[in-house]
Amino acid sequence: MDPLLTGEQAVLGAVLLDPRQLGGLDWLEPRDFYRPGHQALFAALRKLRAEDHPALSTQGAVPVAWLTDTLAEAGQQVRGLTASYLHTLVAACPRPAHAPLYGRMVLEGSIHRTVAEHAGRLLAVAREDAGQHEVHGTAAQADVLAGVLDDLATRWGTRPRAAAPRTPSLPAAGEPPAAAQTEDEQFLLSLLVHQNGAIGEVFDWLRPQDFAVPGHGQLYRCLGALHHRGEPIDPVTTLWEVQRRGLLAEGVLTEQQLGPVLRDGAAGSAEWLGEQLLRSSLTRTAAGAAQQIAAHADDRRLAPGQLISHALHALGPLEEVRARWRTATSPPAAQPRFAPDQESRVKAARARSPTQPSPRPGPEPSPSAPPLPGGGRLPAIRHHLRSSS
Repeated sequence: MDPLLTGEQAVLGAVLLDPRQLGGLDWLEPRDFYRPGHQALFAALRKLRAEDHPALSTQGAVPVAWLTDTLAEAGQQVRGLTASYLHTLVAACPRPAHAPLYGRMVLEGSIHRTVAEHAGRLLAVAREDAGQHEVHGTAAQADVLAGVLDDLATRWGTRPRAAAPRTPSLPAAGEPPAAAQTEDEQFLLSLLVHQNGAIGEVFDWLRPQDFAVPGHGQLYRCLGALHHRGEPIDPVTTLWEVQRRGLLAEGVLTEQQLGPVLRDGAAGSAEWLGEQLLRSSLTRTAAGAAQQIAAHADDRRLAPGQLISHALHALGPLEEVRARWRTATSPPAAQPRFAPDQESRVKAARARSPTQPSPRPGPEPSPSAPPLPGGGRLPAIRHHLRSSS
């Protein structure tokens, strides 16, 4: 027994038995039904309601015209619908008054199905872009998926927000890196070790997790630590940092991976190589996010709100890589040609201030003498000075 099929039949049967139930199902759409015949029937019912079918105002038994007109209208969209199937739908509805609840079951199934569908599209586009060394299609499809999740959250009546699942999902099993990818990463690491200052070209936006080979990512972390501390990078300092972190002893990094990087010098553009590496990381992260979202969509135990929150959380790492990709590929921001100095800013501020009329020139008034306790005044200071002289 398929619960989703039963729910679709029940909501259609409820509306066939009581046309007025359509008034409480305005939020349900034909595309929410996964059977084409059910989509056509619900679209026909909504159209008859929009045309103010007489059955909507009939009290008591529903006229037969409601059933026949529905069947005729739906038959223009799909074939195979019969009057006997309408009776099957009517029999599948225990209580017509429960139509809104049946409709929520249909919407819940539609949300799971829609999320899985768009996750599959993202996975397909990411794999295609990876083969063509492109990212634009992946970024566009990720935006489509995020928009769909926001729309589904609104329809379900929840606020779209990212939330991690209680049980952390296992990382998606990705395909092993190709030999060319491994060689490119090794070449970039060798260039960073042997070319003075090369790491400064990629340090701001390239991260260890962008490397497909975990050992290469840990080696890049060592180079980043040396650069962060302001220490020189060469084969000797790199080997020492690797030893300090215990990467060789723990098997995180093998001598087969480390040897060519320290031994073979390389020359080239670290920025260009880093961008190629970041492009691969973006499509690989998108594929992993799509696989996680598809796994969540297949879990029918998740309520629609939980599914949407987990899907948005899975898209978080992809958005972080996209932000770094924009940083790496965007042209530097234009700097102003001139910076106003302090004196210019002061003059501009004074020019904006309201002016006050200057006092007229004239003789300086004599200061008044302070009052005496008896009401008189002390002689003015200037007069006292003249008298004493």
